[in-house]
Amino acid sequence: MRTSKIKAQKQKKPGMESKMVPKPEYIRKGYKSSGKLLNKIALITGGDSGIGRSVALHYAYEGAHVAIVYLSEKKDAKETKELIEAQNRKCLLIKGDLSDEKFCKKCIDATLKEFGGINIVVNNAGTHFSERDATKITTEHLKKTFETNIYPMFYLLKALLPYLSKGDCIINTSSVTAYRGSDHLLDYSSTKGAISTFTKSLSTMLAKKGIRVNGVAPGPIWTPLVVSSFDKLDDFGKNTPLGRPGQPSEVGPAYVFLASQDSSYITGQVIHVNGGEIVGS
Repeated sequence: MRTSKIKAQKQKKPGMESKMVPKPEYIRKGYKSSGKLLNKIALITGGDSGIGRSVALHYAYEGAHVAIVYLSEKKDAKETKELIEAQNRKCLLIKGDLSDEKFCKKCIDATLKEFGGINIVVNNAGTHFSERDATKITTEHLKKTFETNIYPMFYLLKALLPYLSKGDCIINTSSVTAYRGSDHLLDYSSTKGAISTFTKSLSTMLAKKGIRVNGVAPGPIWTPLVVSSFDKLDDFGKNTPLGRPGQPSEVGPAYVFLASQDSSYITGQVIHVNGGEIVGS
């Protein structure tokens, strides 16, 4: 993977993927798939770009059909769909705001109508606002962060649970910030801590049904969310033991592992893909 210096300006316009320098790598050249998820149906929130796109693409390579929920980035979502369909897999795009409980049910209903079932749910959608002064965290941003990052997991679960069966799984995206904190992402890291605890609690609730619940806690990964949220990016990820940010392609395989039978004896756990930072579980 190239480790060239990251240079970017803050972007909030549609099609952000195409403006990133260097562009994110979503799947390694020469990735060897083996049908680990053949004909499985996956619903991925925030699947249009960044880590979500990498997960969607890895799942397609492994044989899954994918439904992607996205907020507004139509161009990115369309590109992701094209990448999935290039692997002869089906892709359903669902546009809307996950902070709306009714929309969350609509996502489940639309996926069931299109594919006839759901086997894997990846709760990946998220947002954050960088602020080092706690007194300047606005009520608006606080509510938006919690309503985007953690509330939809409850909404989707309530609508989804009747359709999950033994062998199905839920995978939640937490963050390294949930384990070591962050001086400029107080509200965001709080939601990610909630997600990790949600994962552990839900896993015990669903274990008897044979439904596994796990999580992934990425460290600094080069995604559009990073570009849209931070002004200073030259040193992004350089404080990790590996000395660089990760690429989405380095996170996606963790989601494949947790969705496949390779992890059949794992539930209630969080995999740390963070460039070598040692954190508690």
